[in-house]
Amino acid sequence: MQIVASAPAKAILFGEHAVVYGKPAIAMALNKRAYVKVWENVENKIYVDINDLDIKGYLDFENNMILSDSPKKGILRYVLSSIKKVHDGSGLNMYIEVDIPIGGGLGSSAAVTVATIAAVSKYNKIDLSMEEIAKFAHEVELEVQKSASPLDTTVSTYGGLIYLEKDAKDIIQLEIDYNIPVIIGYTDTRGNTGKLVAGVRKRRDKYPEIIDPVINSIERLTEEAKEVILSNDKEKIIELMNINHGLLDALGVNTKELSNMVYTARNAGTCGSKITGAGGGGSIIVYCLEGTEKIIGALKKADHVLRADISKEGVKISILD
Repeated sequence: MQIVASAPAKAILFGEHAVVYGKPAIAMALNKRAYVKVWENVENKIYVDINDLDIKGYLDFENNMILSDSPKKGILRYVLSSIKKVHDGSGLNMYIEVDIPIGGGLGSSAAVTVATIAAVSKYNKIDLSMEEIAKFAHEVELEVQKSASPLDTTVSTYGGLIYLEKDAKDIIQLEIDYNIPVIIGYTDTRGNTGKLVAGVRKRRDKYPEIIDPVINSIERLTEEAKEVILSNDKEKIIELMNINHGLLDALGVNTKELSNMVYTARNAGTCGSKITGAGGGGSIIVYCLEGTEKIIGALKKADHVLRADISKEGVKISILD
């Protein structure tokens, strides 16, 4: 028996970094996914193959170790931690495909984590609710990253458009009857989420009277964005995205490469463009009213680009004979 689970990537529309301080955020699931297939390993080993990333190796369940010669094996830490939530350590083969730029602020680790927990729990005949999958996945991200909001894992679990309330008191699915097609531009430089979060905290500790108002402004902007999204006010969505980018720049998470892509997009068409995710490299998100092809062409000259739409489906599980 083989189990296949998949979970979507995500892009934060509003509220990144402020969400770490209990502020609200809005994120959308993207129609780019991570796929995890699991089946029995008769040698009683846990073997993982992430072909897209040229990562192969064994997971030492008892000693919490990763045995791999692959130079970029950090994603395996999420896989190992996920397995330990729902597996007894018996032999397992895992084949993982990732249709998401790694380390680009698009929730690749959350998608892999959610899909791994879903696939391995189903393999072990453990029926988890969506709430339990999201909870376990957030615990994994906290364990690996040391600091993480529940936003990424929630979006990967449930899909759709998510509003995370202040202090993460509730997760609200924003019901809209229109699509939000976006363009994602991403760099070869990858930001380290943990270090970037720590950098913002250090800056806040040093200049609280300056940085706290910036974080509070992101909160108010996100609350306003919720209302304009529900009313489908495209012009205001664009305006608020551009303001949000400026506030993230003030927090110190922008880079020359990201800024270049942001302004390349704005100069090519009528659009909102901003960092999405932790920053320090990674990705921008662009929402445009016109000039889509021109924006895509311009971004291709600057760096990498992909189109994306909302994925209304979150984690999915199937059984193969």
